[in-house]
Amino acid sequence: MGCDGGTIPKRHELVKGPRKVEKVDKVAELVARWFYCALSQEKLRRPIVACELGRLYNKDAIIEYLLDKSPDKTPMESAAHIKSIKNVTELQLVDNPAWGGDKESIKGDKYDDLQAARFICPVVGLEMNGRHRFCFLRNCGCVFSERALKEIKAEVCHKCGVPFQEEDVIVINGNKEDVEILKKRMEERRLKSKLEKKSKKGKTAAAAASQQEPSADSPGPSKVKNGKDCVSSSSGENRQIIFTKSSENGNPSGPGKVNKASSSTKRSIADSEDKSEAYKSIFTTHSSAKRSKEECSNWVTHTAYYF
Repeated sequence: MGCDGGTIPKRHELVKGPRKVEKVDKVAELVARWFYCALSQEKLRRPIVACELGRLYNKDAIIEYLLDKSPDKTPMESAAHIKSIKNVTELQLVDNPAWGGDKESIKGDKYDDLQAARFICPVVGLEMNGRHRFCFLRNCGCVFSERALKEIKAEVCHKCGVPFQEEDVIVINGNKEDVEILKKRMEERRLKSKLEKKSKKGKTAAAAASQQEPSADSPGPSKVKNGKDCVSSSSGENRQIIFTKSSENGNPSGPGKVNKASSSTKRSIADSEDKSEAYKSIFTTHSSAKRSKEECSNWVTHTAYYF
């Protein structure tokens, strides 16, 4: 039954100490990160996309996650930062010619090498199995090993020729330090895009408001038209005086000199005064004639009274 002299218990069996920390199998961790989708936990199959933090996904899994708007939707930490399909980049991967595929191990009578990578670096030829650091360019989605980017430095993609900067290089499945750096870049990029959108909206609104409001410089009914000034005379008539520049003997006419325009205006004013005097004379003659008729009628009535 135990403790009857037949068995001798040891100390670690009687005294319970702290549990040992279970070590994670590195090979299994690499396989899970590099061969399976971070969202659906299914095997990676084309088209394959990557987020701004360097995680790998199946494109159909991302689309289903974004289309699911139900309240019972389970929050996923691996895709919480993905708000739209624009936040992921489709990867342009190069197949490994030495990879036989999954068909050879269907029967189970063959050893399945988990370290055999499906994709390789097109420049150096390193396998994309997690033992080597790989990066992708956010502008075009081409995938290269970090060694290739360091040894062959260029500002243009080695595969498609699209220009890129250092901020556009994203490490795939990097460590904690790499993820923190990529997260800061992602936040700065999104904040910059928001500010640009706000500035564009402000400019469009200002342009629309300026088009709707009447221009302040447009001449009104009381303002001068065609550079002409109206001057009212004593007779009630409006005359237009045109100020022009004239030169006499090669010298520009100043404000104190008399030019042709001023002489023409004087002539027009004199003519109008003559017309007003003629009107006055006609009025006086008409009134005097009327007065003479009244005097004659009075004289006739006066003479008829005496006779």
